[in-house]
Amino acid sequence: MFAKDEFLKARLAILTAFLINGFSVGNFVSRIPDFKSELDISNGILGAALFCASLGVLAALRPTSKAAAKYGSGPVVKYSAFTLALAVPLVGLLFNLPWFIFSLFIYGVLSSIHDLSINAHAAALENKAGKRVMSTFHAMWSIGGLLGGVIGGVLASINVSIRIHAFVIGSFIVLVALFTRNWFLPAEADQHIFEKHKKRKTPRRFLILGLLGLCGALGEGAASDWGGVLARETYEASALMSALPYVFFSATMVIGRLSGDFLAHKFGVVRLLTWSGFIAGIGLTAGLFAGNIYGVIIGWFLFGIGISTVIPMMISATGTLANEKYPGQVSAAEGVALVTGVAYFGFVIGPPLIGFISEIVTLRWAMLLPAVLAIIFGLSAKKVLS
Repeated sequence: MFAKDEFLKARLAILTAFLINGFSVGNFVSRIPDFKSELDISNGILGAALFCASLGVLAALRPTSKAAAKYGSGPVVKYSAFTLALAVPLVGLLFNLPWFIFSLFIYGVLSSIHDLSINAHAAALENKAGKRVMSTFHAMWSIGGLLGGVIGGVLASINVSIRIHAFVIGSFIVLVALFTRNWFLPAEADQHIFEKHKKRKTPRRFLILGLLGLCGALGEGAASDWGGVLARETYEASALMSALPYVFFSATMVIGRLSGDFLAHKFGVVRLLTWSGFIAGIGLTAGLFAGNIYGVIIGWFLFGIGISTVIPMMISATGTLANEKYPGQVSAAEGVALVTGVAYFGFVIGPPLIGFISEIVTLRWAMLLPAVLAIIFGLSAKKVLS
């Protein structure tokens, strides 16, 4: 435990860090169509280039976890915010296709370093304060993503160049990083010193937690990449109606995450995730079987409610397990890195997997995959977390 003012300052710093990470991603995603048009590339080449960003995310997980364990997550968060600010205009320079691919990989690496370290720091804050806050932090990431997407969309609509847009966002992140740089917990809050040359085996339980997180991540990726396509192509919805499934999904993700810590405290993580899985899985399945756009909207609404707390609760549980059951064997930062890495792989494989299945059984029925996975984590929560 520590002083209340120290907790409040650290909590505000981490809330802000989650916000700017989501904000950078939201702005980036909003300009993807402009990247494609300016470089005059096909969908296939764009997809391959974006995959390089995912490779960068995965490449950074292990070295970042080791750095956070060795030096403490606080210093890594502080300095990685500045490198994230540099990565944004790096992509925005957009000289040519090779530069775009290179800059996306670097952006993926630097964004991942910041993302992982803020999750590790949030787990450290929970441990020190003895209070659940992880879901609220992830709600801030979702809010940042929505704000970034809206601002990016507005700037794109008034023809602000990608370069100016990127430099403005990068400058904003620098200012926020400067303002909050001394608010984080000290390094010793979660610093782990392990003996050299001593082999440490990571418990299998962390891998299972990551797989449950993957179920949630795959569903999030499916909603963002395929929700609108499903509405447009399967139900011939208008452009506005096609956007509504993801709008409702995003809104319930924010609402679910803002209330997740309270619900976990009141009912327990196991019960929360069990019911969340059933609400998400059964809700989306019912929406798909309804056979109309309104059913799909309701289905994504319920899916968002259920899926919203999965990844934050997995990360929170990882920090608790590392600190309470496996001290000296694995640090919280390393556990978070493993769980996050496995879970985030769902964002990488989910969209193309849905696309492949849709070629066989149509997109409508391919969307049953995230629904089934949601039910699986609902059924598995008690066994894994108890």
